[in-house]
Amino acid sequence: MRLDQKLIAGMIRPGTRVLDIGSGDGLLLDYLFRVSGCDARGIEIDMQEVTRSVAHGLPVMHGDADHDLEHYPDDAFDYVVLQRTLQAVERPREVLRQMLRIGRHAIVSFPNFGHWQLRFKLLLSGRMPMTAVWDTPWYETPNIHPCTILDFLTLCRDEGYVVQEWMAVDEDGERAPWRRSIRLANLFGEQALFLLRRGDTHCGASGTT
Repeated sequence: MRLDQKLIAGMIRPGTRVLDIGSGDGLLLDYLFRVSGCDARGIEIDMQEVTRSVAHGLPVMHGDADHDLEHYPDDAFDYVVLQRTLQAVERPREVLRQMLRIGRHAIVSFPNFGHWQLRFKLLLSGRMPMTAVWDTPWYETPNIHPCTILDFLTLCRDEGYVVQEWMAVDEDGERAPWRRSIRLANLFGEQALFLLRRGDTHCGASGTT
């Protein structure tokens, strides 16, 4: 697994029910099932990845976050995971709402468009930047809703979600040393990882230990 996937796995309690949206090659699902004893299943839009996962005995269905989550009942899962996909869905706010309807917790990871390299390249060239994470030209990219860590926190506050845990990670998935500062994380974090739950009060961004 990627290091960020190991961090996600560390947020999930053993023996719980998990839905992994955009499960890809199924490595996280396999780990949660074998190591953590979770009732883990996935949704994947790429039919080749679905076929590969099913061939390895993993319960993965063909589908996508924008159209298929509404068919799940309330509180069907303990955790719903969205890995590096938030910026690629058509309706990110609605997807988050569905995740926290069908799951008691949501775990969301996404590339941070507020990273200093992206800001600098945009300022210097006046063109949409490309990096190792944002590696596709603007006219071909699946990343139709890029956001920053501060943008995501604003959405959490507006929707009333509680941030139970958050961290900024570098390209390799390692935790960033300045993760306790939201503004520094927004400037230097290449990726962000959030653990959310429903709540009537505004979310608070408390750092991890």
